[in-house]
Parts: sequence; C-alpha cells; structure tokens
Amino acid sequence: MEMYTKKGYLNSEFRLFHLTDRETHEIAYHYHDFDKITIFIKGNVSYMIEGKSYALKPYDIVLVRHGDIHRLSVDNSVLYERIIVYISPNFMDAYHTDSYDLSFCFRKAELEHSNVLRISSLEKSSLFRSIMRLEHSFSDDGYASELYRQVLFLEFMIHLNRAARKNRLEFIDTQNYNLKIQEILQYVNDHLSEDLTIDGLAGRFFISKYYMMRLFKQETGYTLGQYITQKRLLLARELILSGVPSTQVCFDCGFRDYSTFSRSYKKLFQESPRETLALS
Repeated sequence: MEMYTKKGYLNSEFRLFHLTDRETHEIAYHYHDFDKITIFIKGNVSYMIEGKSYALKPYDIVLVRHGDIHRLSVDNSVLYERIIVYISPNFMDAYHTDSYDLSFCFRKAELEHSNVLRISSLEKSSLFRSIMRLEHSFSDDGYASELYRQVLFLEFMIHLNRAARKNRLEFIDTQNYNLKIQEILQYVNDHLSEDLTIDGLAGRFFISKYYMMRLFKQETGYTLGQYITQKRLLLARELILSGVPSTQVCFDCGFRDYSTFSRSYKKLFQESPRETLALS
C-alpha cells in the first residue's frame, strides 16, 4: 500500500529558514511529525492541505499541524520567497502557562477549519511589522544574530496569537473544496479508534461508495483507505511516544490485529512500535 512520505527533519526545538528560489519542484503529498509555519512573502503558490486548496497572497501565514497531509504547487516562472519554521511539540509546551499559550493559533485555525491566516490591513498591523523585522533579520550577521532571530520569532508568535485571539486575522475559507469530502475527513479523524469501512462511510453520508472513493481521490490526491491507515498510524506513534503500551495503542487506533498493525507501522516509520516505545 502506498504511504505518504515524511518530509523535513527537526533535530532541535525549532528551525527557522528564509528561502528564495525559482526551481521549487512539485512536491508530492507528505506530512511532518512537527508543526510548521510558512510566512509566504512572494510568488505564485497554491497549498493543498487535508482536502482544501489555498491560493496564497503576500504575507499569508500557513499553519500545518503535525500529521496534516499536504502538498504545494509552485509556478517557477516567478520568484518564490518564504520564511519557514519547524516547531517541535516540546517547544510549544515550553510556552504554555495559565496566562498564555503560543499554540492557541493552531487550535483557533482548527476550530475555523482553515489553515491560512490573512492580515486584513498590513499598514496597521503590529503582526505585519513583526514579520518584517523577522524577514530583515536574515540579512543581519552581527553579534548573536541567530539568537536575535529566535527572539524575533517569539515576538512574531506573540503577535500572531494576540491577533488570533482578538479576531484581527482572516481565516481563509477557500471555496476550492468539496463539502461532502470535508465532512468525511472530519468524521474519519474524530473516529479513528472505531470501525471505519468504505460501506459504512458511504451509508453514513448517503453516497455511492464507488462515487465516494472516486471523489475522495479526486479531491485529496489519495485513496480513502490509505488516508485512514496513515492517520491511524500517525496517531499510534503519538500515543506510543507518550508512553502508552503498543498493544493497547494497536486497538485504540482502530486496528484489529497486532501483527498487521506492527507491519504497517514498521513500513511507515522504519522501526517497530516497541522500538518507538523505547525512545519515549
């Protein structure tokens, strides 16, 4: 069975990149095991995330949660410039107290069913000004320049969450998606531990199973069966890393047979569930 590839690797709490190029190749559907923020600066780019397609405008902010299956399409006839941040769950946890939570923007985006945030008025926005300072810091090679960029990134995250809390950002509700498929995606992600069959889903959503399978592939780029398996395995890894025994995880994530679960898990992550547990 085809699986989606993990892209990008994070060896520290977070990594910050400023990238400019004209030769970005078409990137296949993939996922990360960390959260990702992209600040789009210029270019002609479309982001496809969990069945939705977003045409980006300058200084749009793209939030991709760990495990979100996504791809992007880039027009290489124009320069593509962006700031990309890879963020580990541990980094977000370190900035979560009773008085603030830097992951609020991700949760708000999930509630709004949108992955792209747009600043409505750039000239009046403190968030936009913090982005500009962060962007300009990449040309600063003075004393402690890398540390300075980290400080500016934290400033950006504070302004981003303030704007999200005060509704000063537009959560883009793209029209480029199929409502029925979005309902199926939401249901699958909310019921991964349950029995999810093609026939059962078709009956629940009053749709021909063959039409549903064809439409799902057309709208998302992957089959419904692949999607369910991948999401279950990503959830399984998260639970195992939190210390849950792998035999319990197998059944908690909707698998009915441990040997099938173990084989699929090892194929995706190149290690067995017990080897992952040893790392937790």
